[in-house]
Amino acid sequence: MNKPRILLSRRWPELVEQRLAQSYDVTLNEDDVPLGPDALAMAMREYDAVCPTVTDHLGASAIEGPDVRTRIIGNFGAGIEHVDLDAARRAGITVTNTPDVLTDATADIAMTLLLMATRRAGEGERELRAGEWTGWRPTHLLGSSLSGKVLGLVGFGRIARAVADRAKAFGMTVAYHNRTPKPDMPEGSYHASLADLLAISDVVSLHAPGGAETLHMIDAAMLKCMKPNAVLLNTGRGTLVDEAALADALRDGTIAAAGLDVFESEPKVHPGLVNLPNVVLLPHLGSATLETREAMGMKVADNLDRFFAGQEPLDRVA
Repeated sequence: MNKPRILLSRRWPELVEQRLAQSYDVTLNEDDVPLGPDALAMAMREYDAVCPTVTDHLGASAIEGPDVRTRIIGNFGAGIEHVDLDAARRAGITVTNTPDVLTDATADIAMTLLLMATRRAGEGERELRAGEWTGWRPTHLLGSSLSGKVLGLVGFGRIARAVADRAKAFGMTVAYHNRTPKPDMPEGSYHASLADLLAISDVVSLHAPGGAETLHMIDAAMLKCMKPNAVLLNTGRGTLVDEAALADALRDGTIAAAGLDVFESEPKVHPGLVNLPNVVLLPHLGSATLETREAMGMKVADNLDRFFAGQEPLDRVA
């Protein structure tokens, strides 16, 4: 009996690739460069399973058609905005993702950005590497302490809760904006209005889902709602922030600083952000620990195993 043919759109951790090779006829992207739309559309017509990452766009034109062979899209990542789920449902194609396993790693990166931005660590590191540090002095690169400050969380899912737990250890007070209030959170911490949350927060951390409803939810108007000494963090989706407006706000002093791990047009970063001293820029490192990436890959493998065994995948989203 022939093994199901599966395509991995990028290289995955070696341990996961080895596991998949035991059960499937696996094609690896040996060059590890992004596959274009044409290549992804062709893969949907040649493989029983296509396993994309969060940067591989699979629209209706790739998913639908009488010659499509793929029966399951096993996404490597929790976000699924890059896959047209409605088209997948119409085509009878199962879609799975990898929730839960990347919570702690992403929360750690949010805290990394928080500390780097509030303590101006990025500026200091660049100054030192450039040979421009002249020595310790009392007023050099003064940042902000966290104790007693308000962390405003936009969205309150698993990752936001993990960030909240970490921030509390630094003495911060947590407030949040979400579709609905959470019964286990203190009374008064919930803000139904995003603008109200921004106005009272010293640090704002974005954890909302992507998609049309949240596109540029942080725009010029929302940035003006923030405190002049506030910091904006984004480890959620790049599309949440109007990057041009953010560059203007950072340059003009509307807000003090920002820390970004995701971008609207990855791997491109808005040119207005690149040379600003008061923004920390990371190359989408949220889930980038070996342990987390292996766990993500194993979740995809588990979902594929169940699907091809005629069982319901555990992480089905379509």
